[in-house]
Amino acid sequence: MSKQLQQFLASLLDSVRDLLPIAVVIGFFQLVVLQQPIPNLANLLVGTVLVVLGLTFFIRGLEMGLFPIGERMAYDFARKGSLFWLLAFAFALGFGTTVAEPALIAVADEAAQIAAEGGVIANTEAERDDYAQGLRYTVALSVGFAIMLGVLRILRGWPIQYLIIGGYIGVVVMTEFAPEEIIGIAYDSGGVTTSTITVPLVTALGVGLASSIKGRNPMIDGFGLIAFASLTPMIFVMGYGMLV
Repeated sequence: MSKQLQQFLASLLDSVRDLLPIAVVIGFFQLVVLQQPIPNLANLLVGTVLVVLGLTFFIRGLEMGLFPIGERMAYDFARKGSLFWLLAFAFALGFGTTVAEPALIAVADEAAQIAAEGGVIANTEAERDDYAQGLRYTVALSVGFAIMLGVLRILRGWPIQYLIIGGYIGVVVMTEFAPEEIIGIAYDSGGVTTSTITVPLVTALGVGLASSIKGRNPMIDGFGLIAFASLTPMIFVMGYGMLV
């Protein structure tokens, strides 16, 4: 058996083990608490198999592709010694991965629909599209700024706790002035940005950069970029709500 096949089977087993608690919880409450048969059992089983395979292929893809290229590019930019291009790459990476984030697209579309139904914006397709696009690009800009700030923190060796504390103080202050309709969306936008596309590439960038700079510890300095990526969208989206 080849090494690649062994690694794939190991990832497949890990996916089954990770999803097993979810299946146990659903089965317990459906059969024991609700005492109802599981509806569409055949479709459920087929869907579960597809989820296991999808999760396995996704994790293998991260391990084989996204993590190595993220770490390698961070190392190459650090070796190049150009602060401008490193920060430009960090911003572009944060912006690009966030714009393509499926969870953000779904939340922005849902927020636009609810805003239209609630009379916040005109209930037309053009207005809903503009509102959703505005949210997406606002969040993407905020994540690009966050990753750029996180990279600068790694380069300068700034303590992460002070930046995080300052950021959340900013969130609290903005909450006092932002419209009530946008606060919940702003808080949720911080979570949906850190999902399937953004997290692996940003994490690889931080770890690769910290590994390539003398005096930086990948464990201490390489992580923490995701915290910035989930913090700044709250501030930016509340600002977007105040302006729009």
